Amino acid sequence: MLDRLFVLAQYALPQILISRLAGKLADSQPPTGILTAVIRWFIGRYGVNMSEAADENPASYPTFNAFFTRELKPGLRPLAGGSETVISPVDGTISQVGQVGDDRVFQAKGQSFSLTELLGGDPDRAKPFQGGEFATLYLAPHDYHRIHMPLTGKLQEMAYVPGRLFSVNPVTAEAVPELFARNERVVTLFDTDAGPMAMVLVGAMIVGSVETRWGGVVAPGGARRAVTTSDYRHQSPGIRYERGDEMGRFRLGSTVILVFPKGATRWQESLQPGEKVRLGQAFGKVTTAPPETPEPR
Repeated sequence: MLDRLFVLAQYALPQILISRLAGKLADSQPPTGILTAVIRWFIGRYGVNMSEAADENPASYPTFNAFFTRELKPGLRPLAGGSETVISPVDGTISQVGQVGDDRVFQAKGQSFSLTELLGGDPDRAKPFQGGEFATLYLAPHDYHRIHMPLTGKLQEMAYVPGRLFSVNPVTAEAVPELFARNERVVTLFDTDAGPMAMVLVGAMIVGSVETRWGGVVAPGGARRAVTTSDYRHQSPGIRYERGDEMGRFRLGSTVILVFPKGATRWQESLQPGEKVRLGQAFGKVTTAPPETPEPR
C-alpha cells in the first residue's frame, strides 16, 4: 500500500520544481556547521563508506554536491582484464541485463520501454542497437556517483532528451510504464572497438543535474522543451576517452543504461538483476567485430 501511494504521489508532485530546488540547495554554501550536519546525517542514513573517499572529512566539502560527487582514493577501483574487457562504468546495482527485442528493453516485471524512445525518438540513431545487448545500472544514494568509460571510445554524438523526473528506484520501475524512456536523460554515443556504444544517463526525482566532461552541466526540468543534439563526429582531433576514464557524473543519483549492437559484446554469464557491481569490474567481453552499421547521426 505504501509503495503504491509513493508511486501515485510522483504523478501529482511538481517533479521539475522539486528537482530544481534540490539542485540549488545542493549547490548552495550554507553555514559550515549546517552543511556538515546534513552531510553527516546523510552518511549515517544511507551508509556511505567515507573510508573510500579521497577526502574522508565531511567538514571539508564546500557544498552538498561536492560531497555527493566526491572522488575515490587513487587505485581503489582497478580495471579488470585488457582492452577487450567491458568494465562496469559505475558503482551500482544491476536492475536488468539482457537483449533488446523488437525495439523493446526489459524494465521490470510486467514493464518494458522503447529503445528508439530511450535514445531520443530517432529510428536511425536506434537502428545499430536493435537486437543488441543492454544493461541497466541503478546508483543508490550511498554509491560513488561518477561515471566512467566501459571501453575506450571516441564521442560521436550527445542528445539531451527532456522528460519527466520520476524516481528510478525498483519500486517505481515496477509500476511506471516506459519509465526510462519518459524521464529526462542525456544520450551519449561513442565509437569503440565493439562498434557503436550508447550510454544513457537517466535523470530522476531530485537529481540536481547530469554533467559530462565535454558539455558541462545539463540542468533538469525543461529549460529546453525539445530534443537537443550535438554532433562531435567531425571534430579534430575529436573527444576520446580511455577505458576507465571519467566521462560524467550525477549531481544526486540515478541510472545508467549501456547498449551495444547485436553480436558486439557478450555479458558475463554470472550477472543477475539485484547484483551489486563496482566500477572497473569485468562486465563483459568484446566479441568478433559486429556487422557494419550506419554511423550514429
